[in-house]
Amino acid sequence: MRREQDMHKPQAAATVIGHRQAPVAASRAPHSESIRTAGAATVAVGPSRGVLKRSTASAAPRGVNPKQAAVPKTVGVGASRRKPWDLKGKVNDMEDKIRNFQTKARSVNEEMEALKGSLSHSQSRVSQMEKEVEQQRSQISKYEIELQALSHVRQELEKVSSDKSFLQKELSNLEEKYKVMETLRDSQETELQALKMKLSVQESTMTRLQSTLRDREEEVHSLKEMVAEQKEELHTGEMERRRLHNTIQELKASQRSPGNIRVFCRVRPLVSGGLSKHIQLPASDDKSIVLAKTEESHTGKVADTQKNYNFSFDRVFGPQASQQEIFEEISLLVQSALDGYNVCVFAYGQTGSGKTYTMEGEEYDDTRGVIPRAVQQVFKAGQKLAAQGWEFTFTASFVEIYNETLRDLLYTGKASKRPEHEIRKMASNEVTVTNLTYEKVYTEDQVQGLIAVAKRNRSTAQTSQNDRSSRSHSVFQLHIEGVNAGRDVTCKSTLCLVDLAGSERMMKSQSQGDRFKEMTAINSSLSNLGIVITSLANKESHIPYRNSKLTYLLQGCLGGNSKTLMFVNISPESDSFGETLNSLRFASKVNDCVIGTASSNKK
Repeated sequence: MRREQDMHKPQAAATVIGHRQAPVAASRAPHSESIRTAGAATVAVGPSRGVLKRSTASAAPRGVNPKQAAVPKTVGVGASRRKPWDLKGKVNDMEDKIRNFQTKARSVNEEMEALKGSLSHSQSRVSQMEKEVEQQRSQISKYEIELQALSHVRQELEKVSSDKSFLQKELSNLEEKYKVMETLRDSQETELQALKMKLSVQESTMTRLQSTLRDREEEVHSLKEMVAEQKEELHTGEMERRRLHNTIQELKASQRSPGNIRVFCRVRPLVSGGLSKHIQLPASDDKSIVLAKTEESHTGKVADTQKNYNFSFDRVFGPQASQQEIFEEISLLVQSALDGYNVCVFAYGQTGSGKTYTMEGEEYDDTRGVIPRAVQQVFKAGQKLAAQGWEFTFTASFVEIYNETLRDLLYTGKASKRPEHEIRKMASNEVTVTNLTYEKVYTEDQVQGLIAVAKRNRSTAQTSQNDRSSRSHSVFQLHIEGVNAGRDVTCKSTLCLVDLAGSERMMKSQSQGDRFKEMTAINSSLSNLGIVITSLANKESHIPYRNSKLTYLLQGCLGGNSKTLMFVNISPESDSFGETLNSLRFASKVNDCVIGTASSNKK
């Protein structure tokens, strides 16, 4: 404490005399700098070579105006000395020195007063610090007591420290995980914002689409009502079309008597080209054909005479008629099969007159015959009717009558294991064949494949009239069943397409052995066909259908509920005049045959 007091005692100001400067004592109080005012240092410059410098005060005490503490200027070192006789000047110099010392004395006094105040403040602070020391000692005593009480906590503290280390490691791991989670959260937040934007866009789009959907639903509802009305109108129109179609077919069947079998005549072109002289086709009439025969005079006195045989049919096709033109004429008749009517088309004529070409044709599109074209039309029409609610099922069969024996042309097994077939008439007057292959067909190509198989299996042989003559009657049948569930309507019909064996005389065919037996069976069945047609034309009470397998199989077409058309094919060669005349006479009988008006098999 004494040292502190000694350090705070005021010290005399340093005076510089001449060119030497004494060190200035700075009064410092380590703990009283905040309350210490300002010390003053006075520098007195002694005269050099009889001249005194003016002393200046280095600092003015705190609270003293700097103007009051200003030190009078002294004469510089380089000033000239006063003369020995200048006593007044010397007196003035001494007076200046006295004033200077007085100023220094005042500043020292002021500094002393300041130091006294600082000392009193330091003493009060010392007493306060002594009190604080006492308090600190008492507090230390308490701490020592507490330290002794807490000595056993050290072990727990060490344990806590180890736990802390472990927890710090876990914390660092968790912090890393947290950073990862924060990164993931940031990415998810970014994705969430993008999804929110998308959702907003989707919501606006959904709102727009819902509005559009409501408009579309209303439009669809109105369209459904319109479609229902149009379906009803379409159904009504379809029924009217079928009625008118059937009426047209009945009118075409015969203008003389409804229910007649329609007959078309087709003239085969000459192999060598050119025109036949004995066959005349009027240019203005496509329903007439004339056979002209020149007869020689037996007496020789008169000129040769020409005898004409006139025939009229539903349509006559000349040698230039194409397969397409032939089918277009019967396409409406084929359409009737889908309307629920039984339809039968068969070709008749002598060997080599073009029956098989008319019915089957060749593989090329332009030369295809009635059977492949009819199948194509049936399937296409069925697809169109499907849009009106109709669903059709097709079943195909192909049978051959050879030497009064039935043969399955779709049979693919061993020839030695061929089953026997019999014609049966059901209670519903439907004619079926036992053990016959009935193939479900779904496409046109499938039917065409069956026709190709039947064509390969059909019995043919060479005669003097034809190198590849059909020696049997072939009957292709397509059974059609239609269902319209929406209208609760069903229909059932059969499309029957028949290629008859060629008729020929024994003298011209010069057949022997098996060929003679075949020719006899063919002519017998064709003769029985003529007898049945004659009986129908004469409206006899008994019709001998069972006299041959051909008439028994075709009885539903000839005298039943069916629309029937016959092609009579004739050869243009002059040496076939007799056969041509017989064929045309037979066709005329068929054209006069009345089998009754067909009705639709619809429920």
